[in-house]
Amino acid sequence: MNGLFGSTSWLYIILVGFVVGLLGRFFMPGNNRMGCLLTIVLGIVGALLAGWFGQYMGWYARGEPAGFIGAILGAVAVLAVLRLFSSKR
Repeated sequence: MNGLFGSTSWLYIILVGFVVGLLGRFFMPGNNRMGCLLTIVLGIVGALLAGWFGQYMGWYARGEPAGFIGAILGAVAVLAVLRLFSSKR
């Protein structure tokens, strides 16, 4: 399993990023208005952050199903940080 998310296919990476971003937006309460492209970026960044942190802490290894749950939690964390730094108008 080489490459990002266990695959070298960009289509697979974009699809996983989109699904993770959608689930992250679903579980984060409040108004999370963003388009498809930002949802994909959110999912990819959340998965990378959670994958790195979870493997660093030794909670799971690369390619385990727990990484998907971690990716969703990572997307929620990225949304929380974005909401923290975004200005309310």
